[in-house]
Amino acid sequence: MSNNSNPMITDIFVAGARKGWGIATTSTLPNVLMAFVIIKALQITGLLDLLGKLCEPVMALFGLPGEAAAVLISSLMSMGGAIGVAVSLFQSGHLNGEHLAILAPAIYLMGSLVQYVGRVLGVVGTKGSRIPLMLLIAVINSFGAMFLMRIIINL
Repeated sequence: MSNNSNPMITDIFVAGARKGWGIATTSTLPNVLMAFVIIKALQITGLLDLLGKLCEPVMALFGLPGEAAAVLISSLMSMGGAIGVAVSLFQSGHLNGEHLAILAPAIYLMGSLVQYVGRVLGVVGTKGSRIPLMLLIAVINSFGAMFLMRIIINL
């Protein structure tokens, strides 16, 4: 680092790259890997087909197969995990590009809600009785976004 109080741009870049590498290797990559393993386990056990059949009526409202519910469920835990699930389902032929476009806004609108409840809402002192409503709003926003994406795609 330079001797004066202003760091060099290269030092700033290297420090940011180290932080990014740390996030990628300790958070993002494990979540995505976990998602691939879970989807494979669900496929092998036949539970993915069962989930698809159970969720098909609701997912059909958005032009999605029932298996897409696995993406939404996993997004509640982790955005990276949800993306891993979506990619895994795409690779296995359960989802196509249109399905991914419909799911993308929902992943980000309700992504990692379970983590955020503890990390954010609990820390700032949100009343426990209000947390379910806040989570419901995120889910409603996600469903609205999927519905709009379906309309936009079909224009």
